Amino acid sequence: MHPISMADYDEKVEQLLPVYDDDNDIGPINGINDFAKEFFIESKKLWYLAFPAIFTSFCQYGLITITQVFAGRLGTTQLAAVAVQNSIISGFPYGIQFGLSSALETYCGQAYGANQFKMLGTYMQKSWVILNAMAITAVPLFIFATPVLKFLGQTPSISTEAGKLAIWMIPQQFAYASILPSTKFLQAQSKVVAIAVIAAAALCFHAFFSWFLVQNLGWGLVGAALVLDGSWWFIATAQFLYIISGACGETWSGFSWKAFQNLWGFLKISVASAVMMSLEVWYIMALTLFAGYLDDAEISIDAFSICINILGWACMVAIGLNVASSVRVSNELGSGHPRKARLSVLVIGMSSLLIGLFFTLILIVTRKRYPEIFTNSSEVQQIVEELTPLLGISMVFTNVQYALSGIYQSF
Repeated sequence: MHPISMADYDEKVEQLLPVYDDDNDIGPINGINDFAKEFFIESKKLWYLAFPAIFTSFCQYGLITITQVFAGRLGTTQLAAVAVQNSIISGFPYGIQFGLSSALETYCGQAYGANQFKMLGTYMQKSWVILNAMAITAVPLFIFATPVLKFLGQTPSISTEAGKLAIWMIPQQFAYASILPSTKFLQAQSKVVAIAVIAAAALCFHAFFSWFLVQNLGWGLVGAALVLDGSWWFIATAQFLYIISGACGETWSGFSWKAFQNLWGFLKISVASAVMMSLEVWYIMALTLFAGYLDDAEISIDAFSICINILGWACMVAIGLNVASSVRVSNELGSGHPRKARLSVLVIGMSSLLIGLFFTLILIVTRKRYPEIFTNSSEVQQIVEELTPLLGISMVFTNVQYALSGIYQSF
């Protein structure tokens, strides 16, 4: 069998690149009135996708936040253990999975824009196979989390607690392997409301059972891990049932052996998309690791994890814009409308900058109050307050970067 060339693999993809359709694209913009009119029209389309995506991001990120809040009530060591496990042990394979799945934003978005509907299901299934294989290879990292963390220089108490927690978090990686491709498959079709409803139900489930198992029954971190696993698997199962229910029309025609054809070619393209996206996830992992090297490691990690958590909440809006920008730009490019795609880029950039400045202002005004939500430790609260100005600056730049990153994923 001769080696598969990139041209062989992209034969189907070539069908997704129609000739430039000037009739249905916007015309040249002449003057401020034309610009304002087109800006308003594009903003409505963008925010129609962005609002449900933002809501979904808030709900899914809320799962981690609720877990951290209950862990913080157990003690500083437990909060640090959750932060280290989530950022380093779970964060490393998740970064790879997230990056590998990012190729779907290009393929599914352009396939849908070019009316090549059946290709979406095939692409999603290929991604399922690759991400589940990645989850399997990551299992030893979770099993040997304690010695790995000690080798990386984390304190024995944090390493031990995080290692115990990591064993219970293995099922979460396989849930990610299903959720990431399914979400991008649905987003490409603008099925964002369904994703949002599922995420909201999962958040309610997670909040109740976290209180019931961790606080009421006293199951500690094990209870927190079980609830987190259950919440992610609830999302994975609900999305899968929605997809196979017939709600997606021609884009889902059942399981196909085509998902296993030319996996190597699909993987190579996915890896190219994965590098930058993985680095975006891993830099948080690296910063959490470095925080563990400071004096009073537990206090440092606790304060840092709170700052990252707040930064993450603010960036959920940018991630929603990221999703909307990826869908809008890829759909318009797939339909042969480059001027509409260019206008989307401008709307996204301006919106993300203004939102970042708004959240930074709120953060500075409430800097003496918001740390109390996460911890009872006055030392941790004081450090978080001191870090707030730097956190605000980071929030502005990160907000814009996250929003605009959806654009280059569209090509």
